[in-house]
Amino acid sequence: MRLALSGVGVRIGSAPIVMECDLAVADGERVGLVGPNGSGKTSLLRTVYRALDPFAGRVALSGDDVTDLSQREVARRAALVAQDSTPDFDFTVEEVVAMGRGPWLGAFESATGGGDAKVTAALERVRLTEHRARRLSTLSGGERQRALVARALAQESPLLLLDEPTNHLDVYAALELLELVRDLGRATLCVLHDLNLAAAYCDRLYVLHRGRIVADGPPAEVLSPELVRTVFGVACTHLTHPVTGGLLLAFSPHQGASAAPVAALGEGVNR
Repeated sequence: MRLALSGVGVRIGSAPIVMECDLAVADGERVGLVGPNGSGKTSLLRTVYRALDPFAGRVALSGDDVTDLSQREVARRAALVAQDSTPDFDFTVEEVVAMGRGPWLGAFESATGGGDAKVTAALERVRLTEHRARRLSTLSGGERQRALVARALAQESPLLLLDEPTNHLDVYAALELLELVRDLGRATLCVLHDLNLAAAYCDRLYVLHRGRIVADGPPAEVLSPELVRTVFGVACTHLTHPVTGGLLLAFSPHQGASAAPVAALGEGVNR
């Protein structure tokens, strides 16, 4: 198992944000983490790369507890692609991608990117070779996210962590990015807010509601109309995508969304 979370709990200050969460990602598997805003998705993701330490439970990368690993070793095993944002320091695309080599460099080596075959290969994979000398801030949102994916590729970590990677992207850029991630074939844990994108590009989903995992399994089983109504507060109809044949969700406002207890959710779904 590439990633395994067991009974993980997270606090921000003294307030518990996430409680008793179990989650796993196998080699080559694309797993989505979905839930309403404020449900704890990003907080849970941050425990994987040690930006937050859980107050309970265990986070394991390739069988090893992350608390027993150095930050460098964690970075060798998991690479993060965060939400689209313009960096405080305006590096070139090549310099940003070269930062992915950091966990593998010695104390007196610097990640400049010039002549590094792995950086060049990563740029080619995301089709940004011709933009390697441009400043990151001059790229479109979709191009910036592709540059961050290239940095993760140069990092050569077997697990990809994506935190709302399609945030602020237009439809074309969002689909292009997720197609790229799917084609990489790496173990992936992706936080998404768009349920249709999650259903289309993830093998399995975990639903986080009020800080707890309330359902997990294939998207068509997990995203039932009952669960979507209770967790997200909208009515949902299952349709068949006319092109892919996959699940397509149609939404409409739902007045007076159910406040069903967490234990009542996900009946008949893998937990």
